[in-house]
Amino acid sequence: SSDLQVVIKSAAPLLAIALTLAAPALAQAEALDGRPAGAPGSRTGDQFTIGFGLGMAPDYEGSDDYRLQPGGVVQGRVSGIDFQMRGLNLYTDLIPDKAGSKVRLVLGPVVQVRPERSGSIRDPRVAQLGDRKTALELGVNAGISIRGVLIPPASLTLEVTYLRDLASAHDSYTLTPSVALSSPLSQRSFARLSLSADYVGTGFARTYFDVGPGRVLAPFATNGGGWKSTSATLLYTRDLGGDPRRGLGLFTLTNYKRMLGKFADSPVVRDAGSANQALAVAGLLYAF
Repeated sequence: SSDLQVVIKSAAPLLAIALTLAAPALAQAEALDGRPAGAPGSRTGDQFTIGFGLGMAPDYEGSDDYRLQPGGVVQGRVSGIDFQMRGLNLYTDLIPDKAGSKVRLVLGPVVQVRPERSGSIRDPRVAQLGDRKTALELGVNAGISIRGVLIPPASLTLEVTYLRDLASAHDSYTLTPSVALSSPLSQRSFARLSLSADYVGTGFARTYFDVGPGRVLAPFATNGGGWKSTSATLLYTRDLGGDPRRGLGLFTLTNYKRMLGKFADSPVVRDAGSANQALAVAGLLYAF
């Protein structure tokens, strides 16, 4: 129904942002209690985690209007291959982890649906610019995770994700490098701090940040791609049982994003929104 489509599209910012950042922390090769995969008491077989939460997220990227929106997570490992549903994205890691290894390589295809500004927009000035087509993006995620950084159970992860639009929505690409430090804090708690940046192509910049003449907002042209934004995210999980890889748990996630340069100068952001973006979400996890 049309009402269901509106709910799905309005939830997309929270799903795409929060879970993109949260899911990798839940899928680390090492156990959340600090034991490496393959150590006594850790799990190296098939496993799954599902979760649901609620949070506040911007109406669109660059908006200063916020909505209460639902979010969820599905991730797991089958036959040594990791998969993660990060909101409206599917990430995979096709390289099996070696038991007890301090170095983990990450490589796999990514499929993403991007419904940015394809649904109801609260700000009438941005709504006047019209709906954007939903993008279908295909790409690859690659990285390396090194265990034992700073303290023995901590891991440093470096990743980069490349995505290309196949649906002619923005007919461009995004490139996202990231770095994250994650570690158990106790037998039942886990935290991950990550920093990332987004570089986008000309088509992406034009589709979501340019403003044509004859609109309420002033005309604006990005004249090419560039570094769109940087962000910092803190994820915290708390096991409610005796095994952090089984049973119920809690998660909270906070994110701060700063729009950069000409993207912050776009009237879609500068006049109708804000260069400062925030997100917060909390919910329940169940691992089995």
